[in-house]
Parts: sequence; C-alpha cells; structure tokens
Amino acid sequence: MPLPDGIRLVREPIDITALPPTTPEDGALCLFVGVVRNENRGRKVLHLEYEAYEDMALPLMKEIGAEARRRWPITELRMVHRLGRLRIGEASVAVAVASPHRAEAFAACRFLIDTLKATVPIWKKEYYADGSAWLEEAAPR
Repeated sequence: MPLPDGIRLVREPIDITALPPTTPEDGALCLFVGVVRNENRGRKVLHLEYEAYEDMALPLMKEIGAEARRRWPITELRMVHRLGRLRIGEASVAVAVASPHRAEAFAACRFLIDTLKATVPIWKKEYYADGSAWLEEAAPR
C-alpha cells in the first residue's frame, strides 16, 4: 500500500534503483540500503523472514516521515521495508532522502532508519542450519 513519499511495506524485492526524483534545488540524495547478511552473533544465517503488524506499521512510518520533514528541508523521501522470506544479500529496507544539502540529507536518512527500526512493529526471524530464532531486539513488544 503506497503512502505519501513512497512509504511502503512490500513482499517483492526492493528496487534500489528507483530513487526519489530530485528538484533543481537539491544538492544531495542520500540512500541507505539494509541487506541480509550471512552471519549474526557467530551463527551462520541461511535466510530470514520479516513480519509486520501492517495496520500499525504503515501509519507509524508515515509519522516518522512527517517528523523528518519537520526537522529537515526534505524535498523527497522514500522508506520501503520488505516482508516475507529473504535470501542472503537481498535488500530488506531502503531509505532515500533528497535535500538541498548533504548534512541535512544524511541526518534525515539516519533518523528515518534508526526510528523505523526502534519503533515500527516489524519483526525478524533468522533461520540457521540447526533451527531458527526471533531476534531479541526485534521481538514483539
């Protein structure tokens, strides 16, 4: 379900080439892409799954985007999180910010990803050769 600013939860691969458009006033486009890695806490990860409470997650993501717009001069932003099963190397989350200056673009991008991970009800389960586990920091609260 798309929201203003391209805020979405998706089940298909994230197209990281679909950057937000820039305006003639923009001097910076900052992009963060989180990818699935093959190891965590000394254990080999085979793949993982993301689940979300979508009815709560999307409105919270929209609020986070609105807060970033209040704090920084953002002309465009995108915040996309993948759900479902992901393989090693696949993009799990992408945040992009266009702004007149790089300092503001970097600050806004960091705020968006950090706040998304800390507050939005999206949970990650890792799968290993000998089992699986919900990550403690990602467990439902």
